[in-house]
Amino acid sequence: MEIINSDHPFLLNNETAVTIGVFDGVHSGHRFLLEQLKIQANANNLPSMVITFPQYPQNVLQSGIRQESLNTFSERIYHLSQSGIDYCLLLDFTRELSQLSAKEFIQNILKEKWNVRLLLIGYDHRFGKNREEGFNKYLKYGKECGIEIIHALELPDIQASSSQIRNYLLDNKIKEANRMLSYYYPLTGKVIEGNRIGNKFGFPTANLSVDDENKIIPGDGIYAVFVKWNNRKYDGMVYIGKRPTITTHGEKRIEVHLINFSGNLYGETLQLEFVEFLREDRNFGNIEDLRKQLNADRETAVEILRTTSETQFP
Repeated sequence: MEIINSDHPFLLNNETAVTIGVFDGVHSGHRFLLEQLKIQANANNLPSMVITFPQYPQNVLQSGIRQESLNTFSERIYHLSQSGIDYCLLLDFTRELSQLSAKEFIQNILKEKWNVRLLLIGYDHRFGKNREEGFNKYLKYGKECGIEIIHALELPDIQASSSQIRNYLLDNKIKEANRMLSYYYPLTGKVIEGNRIGNKFGFPTANLSVDDENKIIPGDGIYAVFVKWNNRKYDGMVYIGKRPTITTHGEKRIEVHLINFSGNLYGETLQLEFVEFLREDRNFGNIEDLRKQLNADRETAVEILRTTSETQFP
C-alpha cells in the first residue's frame, strides 16, 4: 500500500475506487468493507484507495474533548497496509472540511480534485456538514458528476463497531474485543523507573508509560499478555490499577511482568498484546497474600498463553 497526500500527481492522472473513514481499530467490519472495495475495484479495472484522517474528527470539532482511540496512527496505517488496498490517501480533517456539504465533497473534492470513479460507502457511514444527508442523496450527487456510488454490505454474523470494542476494553472483556478486532489488542510504551517493590517478593515488573495519550487503556485488573521486545516475544502478565495493597494514595500504574525473563528494561519500548483477563484488582491486606495470588495468576497466565500462542491472531 502506497501512502499519498491530496496533492499527489497520481490522483490527477488515474481514476480510482475509494472508500472513506477513520477506521479506528481496523476491525473485522472494516476489513469486510475493504474486501468489498477490492472486489469492486477489480471488477471495474480500477486501483483501490482508502481515504482516512490522521486526526480524529471529534478531537478537531469538539474543543476540550479527547476521543480515545483503539489505534495509534502508526498502528492504524499498519493494519490498513495489510488489507491489500493499493493506496491510502491521508486527508487532514479540518473545521473547513467539516463545513462542506455532502454534494460539495462528492462533486468538488472526490470528482474534480481527486478523479474518483467509484465510491463505496459503509453501511452505517454518513459524511458532509452535520451528517445531514443519507445514501439516496449521495447516489443523486454521484450520478450528476459521474461517480458510481455503492452501498456496502453489512458484516454477517457479528456486529463489529469501534465504540463497542472501546466498551469491551474498559469492561475487561478482552476476548470479545479481540474477536471483533481480529487481532490481540496492543499497547506500546516506554519502561520508566518504578518503586521496585515487586523485586522484593519475586515479581519484578516494568512500569510502562504509554506513548500515545489518546490510546485506550483497558480496565483495571490483571491480564495475560504477550510482550514484544527486541524482536522477541515473551509470555507475561500486566497489572493495571492503583496498587491498593501497597498504598492508599496511588496513581494508576501499568506494570508488566515478563515470565522467565531477567534483565534491565529501563528506557526500552515494549509492546503488549492483551490475550485474556485474569481477575479484578483488589486489596489483599498484606504483601504475603498478594504474593500468593500473583503466583497463582502467573500459573494461570502461563497456561493460557501456552494454549493460545498459535491461534488465528498474529
